[in-house]
Amino acid sequence: MKSFLDENYLLRTKTAEYLYHEYAEKMPILDYHCHLDPRHISDNIQFENCTQAWLYGDHYKWRAMRSNGIDEIYCTGKASDYEKFEKWAETVPYTLRNALYHWTHLELKRYFDINELLNPDTSKDIYDKSSSLLKTDNFRVRNLLSRMNVKIVCTTDDPIDSLEYHLKIKGEGIDLKVLPTWRPDKVMAVQNPLQYNAYIDRLCETAGLNINSYSRLLEALKNRHDYFNMHGCRISDHGLDYFYSEPFNEDEIKIIFNKIRSGKSLTTDEEIKIKSALLYELAKMDFERGWVQQFHIGALRNNNSRMMSRIGPDTGFDSIGDNPIAVGMSKFFDKLETENKLAKTIIYNLNPAQNEIMASMIGNFQNGRIPGKIQWGSAWWFLDQKDGIEKHLNTLSHMGLLSRFVGMVTDSRSFLSYPRHEYFRRILCNLMGKDVENGEIPNDSNLLGKLIQDICYNNAKSYFGI
Repeated sequence: MKSFLDENYLLRTKTAEYLYHEYAEKMPILDYHCHLDPRHISDNIQFENCTQAWLYGDHYKWRAMRSNGIDEIYCTGKASDYEKFEKWAETVPYTLRNALYHWTHLELKRYFDINELLNPDTSKDIYDKSSSLLKTDNFRVRNLLSRMNVKIVCTTDDPIDSLEYHLKIKGEGIDLKVLPTWRPDKVMAVQNPLQYNAYIDRLCETAGLNINSYSRLLEALKNRHDYFNMHGCRISDHGLDYFYSEPFNEDEIKIIFNKIRSGKSLTTDEEIKIKSALLYELAKMDFERGWVQQFHIGALRNNNSRMMSRIGPDTGFDSIGDNPIAVGMSKFFDKLETENKLAKTIIYNLNPAQNEIMASMIGNFQNGRIPGKIQWGSAWWFLDQKDGIEKHLNTLSHMGLLSRFVGMVTDSRSFLSYPRHEYFRRILCNLMGKDVENGEIPNDSNLLGKLIQDICYNNAKSYFGI
């Protein structure tokens, strides 16, 4: 019987143990998609306690706490930090077989050298020890990243962001690279004219343009895109329900933009057309700059309208959607490919029923010059647990080239989430080790070691060129 979280955790064969410890364990981390706050890195902040570092902004934990009957006051409400930690400790034993149980104890072990299981009996000691360490200079956020061998962090940033904190970090000349990622979702959020126009007004100020026409909107976006590029951005990211690929012409898009700019609501057809036009133009900008574009597809967001109005978005009330994606995705990529304007692309699905759609779609648009130009991104959000990761790796292996995969991301707002890369690497090595011992692939250390190190870091470093 194996011990929980021992050195060979998740590694079920001797070959898996060898592959992990010899090839995966010490590889650096390139986190090309996360939601860390660059201000925290710039200021090299210290957290006052473990709750601030661990529970603030973590909607994964909040969902589990609510499911365990914990009142909202202990999730996003006004309870004290220690009371919130107590309620998380009360919930943890009920997360058995959920990835949260694994991540929780990996994080306690890797950052704080805490090996006890978190529960109501141990919560006070664990809170005191972790919080005490977090108050020391060795546990400022840059050291938390260094402790996990993180070399590059790509944050998620709106086009109107000044990038002031990225510039400050770069100016210090530290080893850690912190680069912006262009996330223009609000530019396409035309459903609410009042909110949309307030955002466009802010874009006017940032870009220094009066956006009184669709052409001026594109000019302002190009202005900001150039600014991001000037300051190290090489990646865009889009959160979409599905790929917008409705046929449009420029004259009708001008009319639609003028309509919403005048404060009028759009019809559903008009919304889809202008979203299709904007997504196409943004994709062309990425190609022209040589960026990588990412598309996160399939979240059904803000399902609980009462809680949305009370505490806002990104608080744990999103789930998996089931919009059809194949036809729209194919049309979108084909239009760009036909015009020779398809950038390097990573697509992520949230609905596991669409795994094979994603894995097969990427093969349609490889160009024979850039290895793995079109990527099916790592198991994301509800799928970044053991079963979801294994299914992703297996499907990619069967339908594509696992060896060209650019690997794991944290997709997290927490500086304590980096053991998720270890979790992924152990799962990867376990799959490869099992295949070796089943006689399904050669027991060739050079071949296997290279594949594992490439997936852990080398492929991403080469692919993004950062």
